Amino acid sequence: MAPAKTEFVPHAVAQHRPRRLRRMAARLPVYVANMREHPQWLAMFALGRFLPVRQALWRLAPEGASPDPGGSMFGGSTVPGAVDTLRAEGLFTGLQLPAPVCEAIRRFAETTPCFANLSRRVEFLPSAHGDAVGRLGRPVLTGHYFDRVETCPAVAMIRGDPFLHAAAAGYLGGAARVISTRLWWSFPANSASDADLNLASQEKLHFDLDDWRALKFFFYLTPVDHGGGPHVYVRRTHNRRVARHQWTLMVGHPNEEVLNAYGPENMTTVLGGAGHGFAVDPFGFHMGTVVRTAPRLMLEVGFGVSSVLGHRFHGEPAG
Repeated sequence: MAPAKTEFVPHAVAQHRPRRLRRMAARLPVYVANMREHPQWLAMFALGRFLPVRQALWRLAPEGASPDPGGSMFGGSTVPGAVDTLRAEGLFTGLQLPAPVCEAIRRFAETTPCFANLSRRVEFLPSAHGDAVGRLGRPVLTGHYFDRVETCPAVAMIRGDPFLHAAAAGYLGGAARVISTRLWWSFPANSASDADLNLASQEKLHFDLDDWRALKFFFYLTPVDHGGGPHVYVRRTHNRRVARHQWTLMVGHPNEEVLNAYGPENMTTVLGGAGHGFAVDPFGFHMGTVVRTAPRLMLEVGFGVSSVLGHRFHGEPAG
């Protein structure tokens, strides 16, 4: 199998303000629920986008003692190397899952029903994707497992791996802990609307405000080439932000605007075979891309430093 690689690919998909406003309006119920359940979330959401605030909190963070990642399944990378690269670039691409672990998660995903477009109303096996489209009456771009991911032993092994915890502690500080686990399919769709793409966070550059400091590890569980829905990251935007991207409630911004601000040379498309893994600071601008060929299966393990949010799985409607 050819080694995983990272390439630079220009993207300049124009977006319009009305679409951004509609996207934020769709998220409003979740924002309201977050404020009611965890009032401290509002401070993070309002202030966490300002670099002076973030930089001050990073300086005050207790230093994390990176434990020896002995026994890790990721033997080819060093913690200091990963941390240094993340601090400089916001992106580290040097991880590879062992083939048996990757295969175990893929078997779990192929035999466990997932939920269509972040809704628990329609569940289906990935092999019955066409049936789910008929039942939902519109394109099904994603199939999420929500809490079902926690029943997969191979996922639990990754979530507890010493290398991930050591890298998170080295990068985020001593308070680093797992705050999210996500497993989902992305399916080919040639006729998806802008609303469908917004729901799936595809083709829309944005940054995440999950915590004051956060780090996410992603793993491709199926091969991902240019047509396979690769992850795109704008390097160095985790610690560089122009004023108009701070003085706004929008976390998503037009792709062309982002590229003009930070340079198309920093737009990185991550390609790799099954098992390829990478880590990102999600405060940097990033996006998923539309799957054009075969379905893509992806795992995310997120680390944070506080409890600004409760245990609601990614994208799940507030209830």
